[in-house]
Amino acid sequence: MYLSTSRAADIAGDTPAPKGPLRAVPGTVFALGLVSLVTDVSAEMVTAVLPLYLMAGLGMSPLAFGALDGLHQGATALLRLAGGRIADRTHRRKLVAGTGYALSAVCKAALLAVTTPWSVAAVLAADRTGKGLRTAPRDALISLSVPPQEQGRAFGVHRALDTAGALLGPLAAFGVLWVAVDGYEAVFTVSCCIAVLGVVLLALFVREAPAPVPAPVPVPASAAPRTPPSPVRTLLRLSGLRRLCLTAAVLGLFTVGDAFLYLLLQRRLDLSAAYFPLLPVGTAAVFLLAALPVGRLADRLGRRRVFLGGHSLLLGACLLLLAPVPAGAPLAAGVLALLGLFYAATDGVLMAAAGPLLPAELRTTGLAALQTAQALARFAGSLLFGAAWTLWGPGRALGLAAGGLLLTLAAVAVSGGTRAGRSS
Repeated sequence: MYLSTSRAADIAGDTPAPKGPLRAVPGTVFALGLVSLVTDVSAEMVTAVLPLYLMAGLGMSPLAFGALDGLHQGATALLRLAGGRIADRTHRRKLVAGTGYALSAVCKAALLAVTTPWSVAAVLAADRTGKGLRTAPRDALISLSVPPQEQGRAFGVHRALDTAGALLGPLAAFGVLWVAVDGYEAVFTVSCCIAVLGVVLLALFVREAPAPVPAPVPVPASAAPRTPPSPVRTLLRLSGLRRLCLTAAVLGLFTVGDAFLYLLLQRRLDLSAAYFPLLPVGTAAVFLLAALPVGRLADRLGRRRVFLGGHSLLLGACLLLLAPVPAGAPLAAGVLALLGLFYAATDGVLMAAAGPLLPAELRTTGLAALQTAQALARFAGSLLFGAAWTLWGPGRALGLAAGGLLLTLAAVAVSGGTRAGRSS
């Protein structure tokens, strides 16, 4: 659907775009969506089997897995900032993003050569380095391609394509595990080949608009030369960005990682290891269907309000896992649906909320700062959840996380930190 409309807009620039939800998105947004789709197939093949591979196959403890999951979330936080700043200074966002995609592809191949839990952790840290490099430049390319009032829709289209890859990845992993004799190694091999395809698509089809030339500002001859403020100082002066970073960080501290939720759901369902990779499929399917409608809803109702509502849905998933309901298909469907809606209401919506707050020349740096705040908080949250699981068991750990999230949502709502508006 979006292929035909975006191509038509690129070829016939004098043809007005259709109105409503079916109107075209820029070719850059669609091309980056395809790159993310392919890359997510590769990444989710690995992610779908990783919890069982590490905890059941290599004997990693819940505390160690919590540390690794936190590393997955936030160990490359500072690199996000460095990558964002480099992209803004050089105006080479595509090159910086491409470097990140290429590094992640190399790491998929490296998984074939490591056999201990912490050597796997080192490779995954390098893979997250690639993700840290590419995420902010990619989101800046999307944000700079559309006007402020359509940020939510553009990110919704991109996240829908991205999530299509997240849907196909676990299915591919399930298929490989079903037919392959060597199991995990076969998954890693196929994942590497698909990751290379994503890098090729980026190089061939993503085009970066030339950097805008700022208009000269007349300066009186008598005026003393002034040193422009540093990028960090400029960003710190943006009260909306500061508030958004604080909100994302506080909520991220009590965000239970989906890998832990899948492990808890598998225990409740007594699910066979061969079917474990199918759990993320349910989440991805809901995310895929909801990403664009929720993005358009956020454009109308306020992106921060929708972001807060998404965390309420995550709280619902945690409470459902804790509830004394029969273990069966309704429980699985409810948890996976709430988790998918949580991602639809938070992932692209957060970037759409931040984009209009940032000047174009600092768009990548500002988005990287926001992602860093959230990633560091989730890193700490994963460590705390893994420690609580180890000390008191999975049920009490989930109860503590749900209680913390509930109190945080109430505090943020009362403080007005998520005040919504169409301009957000």
